[in-house]
Amino acid sequence: MSFLKLQGVTASYGPTQALFGVDLELEAGEVCALMGRNGMGKSSTIKVICRMLKHSAGTVQFDGRDLGPLPSHKAAQAGLGLVPEGRRCFGPLTVYENLIAAARPGPWDFERVCVLFPRLGERSDQMAGSLSGGEQQMLAIGRALMTNPTLLLLDEATEGLAPVVRQEIWAAVATLKRDAGLSLLVVDKSLAELRQVADRAVILERGRSVWSGPMESLDRRVADQYLGV
Repeated sequence: MSFLKLQGVTASYGPTQALFGVDLELEAGEVCALMGRNGMGKSSTIKVICRMLKHSAGTVQFDGRDLGPLPSHKAAQAGLGLVPEGRRCFGPLTVYENLIAAARPGPWDFERVCVLFPRLGERSDQMAGSLSGGEQQMLAIGRALMTNPTLLLLDEATEGLAPVVRQEIWAAVATLKRDAGLSLLVVDKSLAELRQVADRAVILERGRSVWSGPMESLDRRVADQYLGV
């Protein structure tokens, strides 16, 4: 049984349909890249998984459990950790306060997060709103890890960051894959970096899954057809 499985998922924002049939499978310990051009349904799919958007058809199963009836906070308690697009840190709180705000018991604590991102330890008493964009992204990832999830979802975690910071984030993702035993679902546009960490990929086109398979099978023809400008 797949650790995460979406089958025939449709969803709408009021009268506007966003997803028309999303299929996705992720095994425990895998990294899956969720890809597609802008506006194709990637963030909507993440919202459905995290129960921030209700699906109207299809099934969403996680670790053998139907997520459909759950509110978002219960989905988080079931083991989903979200790093949302746009970071959304609590600006008036310190780095430390942001990290402990949603902490749950488990192997990820403040000290371990600071090993992954040493800058957070150096800035533990600094207000989150005064951090750079890259530091805020590290904080958003650390905050999600402090919930001790079994599946970490990263929605455009490197978007708009300087190249050197992007590389730090990708190095952290590689570390999480190698050392933490987490499953990861990663939304990003950087195919070169995704090839280094992802085991499989799912590509969305106009709210539908149009390609899925091992990352090494995602060739130039497929990339040009579904990911090119």
